[in-house]
Amino acid sequence: MSIFSIGAILVGLSALFGYINHRLLHLPHTIGLVMIALVASLSIITIDLLDPTLGIGGKVTGMLRQIDFNATLMHGMLSFMLFAGALHADFSALKTKRLVIAVMAVVGTFVSTFTVAALMWLAAGWVGLDLPFMWALVFGALISPTDPVAVLGLFKTVKVPDTLQATMTGESLFNDGVGVVVFTVVVAIAMSGAGDAGGAHGGVMGATEIAKLFFTEVAGGVVLGFAAGYIGYRAMYGINEPSLEVLITLALVMVTYALALALHMSGPIAMVVAGLFIGNRGVKYAMSEATRADVMTFWTLIDEILNSVLFLLIGLEVLVISENANLFGFALLAIPVTLIARALSVGVPIVLLSRWEVFTKGAVPVLIWGGLRGGIAVALALSLPETEYKVTILTITYGVVLFSIIIQGLTVKPLVKRMVG
Repeated sequence: MSIFSIGAILVGLSALFGYINHRLLHLPHTIGLVMIALVASLSIITIDLLDPTLGIGGKVTGMLRQIDFNATLMHGMLSFMLFAGALHADFSALKTKRLVIAVMAVVGTFVSTFTVAALMWLAAGWVGLDLPFMWALVFGALISPTDPVAVLGLFKTVKVPDTLQATMTGESLFNDGVGVVVFTVVVAIAMSGAGDAGGAHGGVMGATEIAKLFFTEVAGGVVLGFAAGYIGYRAMYGINEPSLEVLITLALVMVTYALALALHMSGPIAMVVAGLFIGNRGVKYAMSEATRADVMTFWTLIDEILNSVLFLLIGLEVLVISENANLFGFALLAIPVTLIARALSVGVPIVLLSRWEVFTKGAVPVLIWGGLRGGIAVALALSLPETEYKVTILTITYGVVLFSIIIQGLTVKPLVKRMVG
């Protein structure tokens, strides 16, 4: 099946399921897509169990396996969605909460990563699963960052105080980039230490190599994003041609992300920085009113379309992991573990900063429950090398993501009303 045919099916299903949700379920758009796609997947599994000769599941799974979820999201869709999210973010509000955002994005991510790793390693031993601590750390690294796509989607249906929204937005935009870098480093360490177990790499990475890799990814992403944003801003500053300026922003995203991948810098961080630069300085000083309207409308549509396809894929991917039903119990254990880790990753920064920062009433429970996980975690799990631990990590990741999107996503609105008032 051609790429165009697969794309046509996904966009068609997104439109169909979105229409069904709008007419019948009235759920938030992305959550509705996940739930309908999940029901469709479970229906296909049930039909196959009742009549295996039909082979419907095999055909659908075959199509899904043609889609490289990791490459599609991490090397394609994510660049557009992160830029769009940062473009629409309120920079002045983010600036007032920059210390909180920085501490939560960095310290919080590390606290959560190691907490998840320790608890999942203990849980694996308790249920008799072989999951070395380093691979539990890999899971902690990929599941700890909140997903900016999922979190930003919340604010289309849930109204929270501006300062709290700024904190959640900034944290999700930046801890995603930090989390991807941590994940990259931890996987490299895990694989470098796999030589004794038959891995392809020998010799454990040293502290200098780890620091160099982390610095290159993070600092390089910031510098690249700032440079790209400035170049795009200067290009638009001297002209007044809406269609051309939309094209400039599109080129900025695609070229910058491609450069980040080629230079081994953090593409997500580069996109966030570039998006904030264009959304703040570019919108104010380099765009006419007509251009501003066209640029914002264009990126809103891109964001909505890609969001729809992404959440549809999350619901359909259950077909791919349905063969690992024996791990579903362990996946259920991962849900409270990630919530405990999230509580610590929120609580520690807030305790550290409470002397200098004033937090909104009810901020802690909203930050904990509203820290959604989404497609990025699934994509990172799918990107893992083909080791004996990949299936386990992928299955528990998927379980946490489904719980996060459906259960947390549907209940965060009443929580906000109750806690924030």
